[in-house]
Amino acid sequence: MNFKLDETIAILSRTPRMLDSLLAGLSDEWLTCNEGEGTWNARQVLAHLIDGERTNWLPRLMFLIQEGTRQPFPPFDRYAHLNGAVEGEEPTLADQLHLFRELRDLNITKLKELVQEESQLELTGLHPAFGEVRLRELLATWVVHDLAHTAQITRVMAERYREDVGPWIAYLGILNKK
Repeated sequence: MNFKLDETIAILSRTPRMLDSLLAGLSDEWLTCNEGEGTWNARQVLAHLIDGERTNWLPRLMFLIQEGTRQPFPPFDRYAHLNGAVEGEEPTLADQLHLFRELRDLNITKLKELVQEESQLELTGLHPAFGEVRLRELLATWVVHDLAHTAQITRVMAERYREDVGPWIAYLGILNKK
């Protein structure tokens, strides 16, 4: 097993800054490009990450600690962010990035308060689809979820220049994998 709590926190704490560096100040063309119908753009991925900070990671961690395997976590709607904004009320990118950083900082602080002993990483809870899961698995999934969506954002952005790279597309694996 490779899991280490301090490394988990290090990755989780960097994601908001990394996304701020990658996305802040870019044009709407970069922020709203996608890979085709039914795919997400960078703004939508960021909204999904914000929703996860509010309703997924810490709530599930707290539920696991409090309830153990007595009852399953409440389900997480992975698509809720797509139905959230009312026309004309969409937050600015700067607001989204700030909110993501603020929520993540609060969640990391709470994580450090709740998980102080190595033995707590073996606590178990019930996932609504997977059944019994360990706290360490939830935390590892949170990290990999961040990394997966960071990769998704860069892949989606690369897609915008698919036709512009000409024959170099043969060397650009990011444009040849989905």
